[in-house]
Order: sequence, then C-alpha cells, then structure tokens
Amino acid sequence: MPAVVQKERKRIALNNDHLQEDRPETGTAAEGKTDSDAQTAEPSFGECHAHVFMNGTDYRLAVSRNEGHPDIGWIRHVFGEYKKRGITFVREGGDHYGVSLAAKKIAPEFGITYLSPVFGIFREGDYGRVVGNSFRTMSEYTELVRRVKREGGDFIKIMTTGIMDFKTVGGLTGTALPSGEIREMVHIAHEEGFCVMSHTNGAQAVIDAVEAGVDSVEHGNFQNEESLACLAESSAVYVPTVVTVRNLIGDGRFNDAVIRRIWEGIQENLQVGRRLGVRYALGSDAGAYRVLHGQGVEDEFRAFREAFPDDPDLVRDLKAGEQKIRGWISGCPRQPRGWPSGDMIFDDARVKGS
Repeated sequence: MPAVVQKERKRIALNNDHLQEDRPETGTAAEGKTDSDAQTAEPSFGECHAHVFMNGTDYRLAVSRNEGHPDIGWIRHVFGEYKKRGITFVREGGDHYGVSLAAKKIAPEFGITYLSPVFGIFREGDYGRVVGNSFRTMSEYTELVRRVKREGGDFIKIMTTGIMDFKTVGGLTGTALPSGEIREMVHIAHEEGFCVMSHTNGAQAVIDAVEAGVDSVEHGNFQNEESLACLAESSAVYVPTVVTVRNLIGDGRFNDAVIRRIWEGIQENLQVGRRLGVRYALGSDAGAYRVLHGQGVEDEFRAFREAFPDDPDLVRDLKAGEQKIRGWISGCPRQPRGWPSGDMIFDDARVKGS
C-alpha cells in the first residue's frame, strides 16, 4: 500500500474513555470509517433509528462540530455512507443543533427518504438534553409539538426514561415519567397528526408507553415477558437498537462481564418477544458510541440473525416492521388506545410539580 494511502487510513484509539480519531487533516470524509465499510449485508434494510449529528466515536467532537451551525460536509458524508450500502430510508432520532433540519433538505440528493422529529422532547431535569428540548408544563410540551410541525418534522419523539448505566444489569439512570403524563403527551401529539417514537427503558416503563398509545418503542432494555406481551398485543413497532450493547463487548470502556450479561439478556428477550409476536424493525442508534452510520444497521441485522439463526421469516418480518414505520410519512391522526375523548386530564401546575 502506498505510504500516503497508509497514512490516511482511519485509525481509532481509546483515550480518556472516548474513542478519539487519528485522522487526516481533510477531516469529515475520513471520520467513522472501518475496514469493513465496503462489505454490504444482504438483504438491505432501512435505518430506523439514527442520529446524523453523532459520529460513533466522540460525542463532544460531534457537538463542537455542529454548535452554532450544522456541519453540511459531515451530513453529506453520513448520507454517502448510507447510499454506498444501498440504504434508502433513515429515521432520525433528533438533535438540538438544527442538524436534522439541514439533513432533511439534503437527503433527497442521495436518494434517501429521511424522517425526522427535528428534536426529542423530554421533561426538564430528566434525560434527553443530548438530543432534544425540554418542557416544564404541558402547555410548553404542546408548544414544542407545534414547533415540530412548523419546522417540518415528521413525527414526535418523547423521552420517558433515562438510559442504561452500563455498570449493572438492570441499572437505569433517572426516573420514568408517570403513566398519565405519557398518555397525555401521546394524546397531544396524535391530535396534531403525529406518530410518536418513545425512548423508553425498563419493563414497567414500556408497558406505560405502549398503553399510552406510542407508535414505536426505542431501546426497550431490561424488559420482561409481561412488557413484551404488552408490545405484542399492541400496534407499536419495537426498535431495540441492540448493537449499542453488542458493539461494546471487548471494547474496554465498561466491565466486559456486565456488558456480556446485558447482551445475553437482550438476546433472550428478543427470542421471547418474537415468540409472542412483537413487531420488530431494525434501527441501530447510528452515531452512538461504536455504532457507525451505514454499518450500524448492518451490524443490527447480524445481531438479529445471531439471535435467530434458523428463522426463515426473519427478513420478511423485519421488513414489515420497517414498512410500518415508513408509513409515518402519512402521519398518525388517531387517538391512543383507551384514551377518553374530552379535555386533557392534567393541569400545568400538576405537571410542573411532578
């Protein structure tokens, strides 16, 4: 290999608990690549959960690159990674830097159908600032929903729980939103004609989100048979983003024994969910740590195939789940399951004090 080419090959080194890039000065075009980039998994799926502004290696670098103004070169690089793999559908998970708004305008140049919530919505003081905007009262939440509509968003993303702490099996950060509050949030979004993507972890939190009428559940870690049965009985699609855990095995950032136990639990729940009839779709949380754009959904499919090596209907059913999400282009003008007609049940003061 010529020396100049060798010098410019992408290298990733572990440093200060972050994957830092050792890349050529030309910058964004080299970022996030691996030696397996040229390998395309068959069949081709869409990416049902991505964060275009993130780079899979260093969150702080991603933020600094996009603060003040979206990095258009990076957005084009990301869509190039999807295009070269034949990926023509990407559903965004949101950001508060305007990146997804810029990406929505650029995506058609790459032949990509791109759906975006513009930003995630979370309750002030809870998890979500990394990808969204917060509310303190239900009036503020309603205004954020209407802002998504004004800015051309395709659906609403809500955050009902924190994330895995990666230190313990079953450990989650923060607290879950009350079920009644979730129900009202979904009701408001549906009344505005939006489907609802729900960032949710933990068995009871998944039950609460599904019974509130969310249209998809993202992540859904640490579930049990009851919550998976609730998902199976609903019309919601489950996007488990399993490679956010699987790709950490052997990385060294967290205790590998804990990560392996979490991964084993995820595999078991995937199998239980499939037996019960849960509707899955592939989304990798592309851009998250060690989950690269384009490659992420390929990794996600390999993880599913690992869990279901002899399932002849797996590809068909995963594509059906993706197709249901693609239908969000038409909006979701419906009431959540079990929601009563009439006025909202909470006032602003009660939500503010929760």
